[in-house]
Amino acid sequence: MSPKTAAAPGSPEDLTVWDARDRFLDECRMDSTEATVRSYANRLARFCEWCDERGIEQVDELTGWLLDEYRRSLTEDAPVTVKGKMMSVKQLLAYLERIDAVDDDIEDKVPIPQLSAADEQSEKKLAPEDGIRLVDFYRDSVEFRASPQHALLEVFWFTGCRMSGVLALDLDDYESDTGTLRFVNRPDSGTRLKNGNNGDRPVGIPPEVVDVLDEYIARERVDKRDDHGRKPLFSCRQGRPSDTTIRAWAYLGTQPCLYQHCPHERNRETCKYRRRNYASQCPSSRSPHQIRTGSITWQLNCGIPIEEVAERVNSSPDVIRRHYDVATGDQRLEERRRKYLGNLSLSDGGNDEN
Repeated sequence: MSPKTAAAPGSPEDLTVWDARDRFLDECRMDSTEATVRSYANRLARFCEWCDERGIEQVDELTGWLLDEYRRSLTEDAPVTVKGKMMSVKQLLAYLERIDAVDDDIEDKVPIPQLSAADEQSEKKLAPEDGIRLVDFYRDSVEFRASPQHALLEVFWFTGCRMSGVLALDLDDYESDTGTLRFVNRPDSGTRLKNGNNGDRPVGIPPEVVDVLDEYIARERVDKRDDHGRKPLFSCRQGRPSDTTIRAWAYLGTQPCLYQHCPHERNRETCKYRRRNYASQCPSSRSPHQIRTGSITWQLNCGIPIEEVAERVNSSPDVIRRHYDVATGDQRLEERRRKYLGNLSLSDGGNDEN
């Protein structure tokens, strides 16, 4: 619920900033995942709070000057964060233009930072070497093998899917015989993929991942249906887990103290970061999105063409280059290009003329 409540406006111009945000979020819910809606809500809450601080109550008070002032108030945020917040404001104002609540040209006055390629990329990810060490640890562990955290990591790491993809998986979407996971958009029964029906796709997984998922289903999976009568692949006592639960499994499941001495010199037995409510605060734990980023970098390092990686992870080569591929120049040389250098040699007759 918004901090301010007001009577229903008599005309579009009477919309308060908070009411405008809520109407926009209702619009987003029609064709966006709940995670996307929450992201908009969080970004726009800061804008609404800033408007409160400046005494701006109604959306028709917004001007190009005020929008620039808001951007200037975000100087402590990372460039990519500033861009995300300003893009959310721009989308809000585009919606308000459409319903005649603001001037027609106000959307064009939102200042959007132009970022360098380095700024566009998120440096924080589950590094490929750490991802592999975690997978190896879980596979060799008597205690943790095929646990929900392990099975989740295998799916995230070997498919590079989004959290909405994991949440959408049903038991029947997993085909053990063919080593396939099928991501299907089902908005009418509670699981919408990030890109809607354009996110529908089969993704192949290696036999080792199949073995883990088979064990997880046989031994660890809770046999529960969700509120729509579907059987989720990843389940909990309530049925289909929430995105909060998936995040908690990811954070707890990627802490390096599972397989090595804590890099932050903490005692694993007493560390509060080992508790679910604090796991995200561990400096070395990683979110589902950061696992996805690491997976994409790793898949590229394995020599999979960027077009195929893009298809697997439901993205585009251009987006991957700008936002996800955070390998350094040296890493790209070592992992991807060096194997092609032989093609440039003149000693093998590559310069022969026919």
